[in-house]
Amino acid sequence: MVDSIGNKAGAVADRRIAPVAPAAPVAAAKPVSNEVKTVESTAAELSSAMAAKPPVDSERVARIRKAVEDGKFPIYPTTIADRLLALKLDWSPNDAA
Repeated sequence: MVDSIGNKAGAVADRRIAPVAPAAPVAAAKPVSNEVKTVESTAAELSSAMAAKPPVDSERVARIRKAVEDGKFPIYPTTIADRLLALKLDWSPNDAA
């Protein structure tokens, strides 16, 4: 048998209002400074440091350019093709899939 929802016959609930003590007085609000504080975080510092530098390592580019001119830089067409395809198809060249 299933009990019905709601008050059951013969069960009387105490419905009186509970007494409440008076509230303590509220302290006055303190004035707020209008000065805006700058929050410096590690991410912001890193971001500004990286923005100050060019995104290309010019020394490395110069070394590679010199090696290509001297014929000492290994150029493998298959590796270049694989990496261009990986770049085009958003693959990681080191994925072992």
